[in-house]
Amino acid sequence: MKKLSVLLLVVFAATVFAGCGGAKQDASKASSIKVGVTAGPHAEIMDVVKKIAEKDGLKIQVVEFNDYIQPNVALNQGDIDVNSFQHEPYLDNIVKDRKFELVSIAKTVIFPMGLYSKKVKNLTEIKPGSVVAIPNDPTNGGRALALLERHGMLKLKPGLGHKATAADILENPKNLKIKELDAAQLPRSIADVDLAAVNTNYAIAAGMVPVKDAIALEDGNSPYANLIVARIKDKDNPAFQKLIKAYQTEEVRKFILDHFKGSVIAAW
Repeated sequence: MKKLSVLLLVVFAATVFAGCGGAKQDASKASSIKVGVTAGPHAEIMDVVKKIAEKDGLKIQVVEFNDYIQPNVALNQGDIDVNSFQHEPYLDNIVKDRKFELVSIAKTVIFPMGLYSKKVKNLTEIKPGSVVAIPNDPTNGGRALALLERHGMLKLKPGLGHKATAADILENPKNLKIKELDAAQLPRSIADVDLAAVNTNYAIAAGMVPVKDAIALEDGNSPYANLIVARIKDKDNPAFQKLIKAYQTEEVRKFILDHFKGSVIAAW
């Protein structure tokens, strides 16, 4: 009888511990991730995605940043799980420069860059010697220069694309003075310059409507689709697939179309 009692106790203990192990495994399936975004449209869209993902068992904590640098620093350090704020040229550049082990796992939206002015209503009114403000980060600066070139304001060395800098201007018929500023500061600087190239997310956050207020705007064929980015070692996390599934829904597409009135474009 004593042997039987001991045996039953062992079996009971094994069952309890097995049950605990099973409970722990089930808990791990209750996904919860931190998603870094920049304040403004990316944050607004992610708030909608968050509600959709929750129905699929994924809890999202949205972490807002106010610049383009910290979301990648935080992701690389493991402070957040993924981020959603940047296009591929920007990601490629920061991975190269900082040796971050980050990778794109999905496309999100396109924020067409626009040219804004409080002094002129048409690019033909830009006078010689005008000051043109562009973002000071390499890829968005090159993007701004490419937009200026597309509208005949200057000519760049061929084949550089977003890698172009002010030093790569071959022809500048109006002797435009290129002023590089932090991207987030550009909306507040429009009144102080003759023309400013502003990313749409910052333009919207400043109360502007790009399709109405920009005097020139990138079209839907822009190669600068924004991305969901993860650490390379974590890119196959099943929770990220739930995030992508929730993001790339018709519900989110409709929100983007209605809420941003065509100033932001779904890229999937």
